[in-house]
Amino acid sequence: MLYLASGFPTCDKFEICSLCEKILKFEFNLKYTMTNSQTNYDLEERTTQFSGKLIIFLKKIPQTSIFIPLVNQCLRSGTSIGANYREANGASSRKDFFNKIFICKKEAKETLYWLEIIEKALDDDNLRLDCHDLHSETKEFILIFGKIVSNSKV
Repeated sequence: MLYLASGFPTCDKFEICSLCEKILKFEFNLKYTMTNSQTNYDLEERTTQFSGKLIIFLKKIPQTSIFIPLVNQCLRSGTSIGANYREANGASSRKDFFNKIFICKKEAKETLYWLEIIEKALDDDNLRLDCHDLHSETKEFILIFGKIVSNSKV
């Protein structure tokens, strides 16, 4: 007797009967759906981790009159990337989805700007290195969201 991936037995025939074929199709569709939906959650997780790293980094920056407004702006734009991405995943229409993704891209570009300004103003080399890592991640977000937006125009 042959067994499917789910553990269900198939017929003893060498040919797959219609019931076995339906089960195989169901298993394939279930696996395909779970794999594709996981992609969305990976980016959700990535943007959440980015927000956490950004917060930790910004807490290390000296609270001077120069840095306070820069940190506030960077915090707002940086953490809104993940929030807007989650909103996009819950969008009510395709148009709404791509609009939210476009906002994610804009927020990532703004975050990149603030990180560049902060990096130039920092005196501590370790903080600059941390800032550079966040800078690289932000550039990747811009590319990812830009690709999603460009695919919407097709």
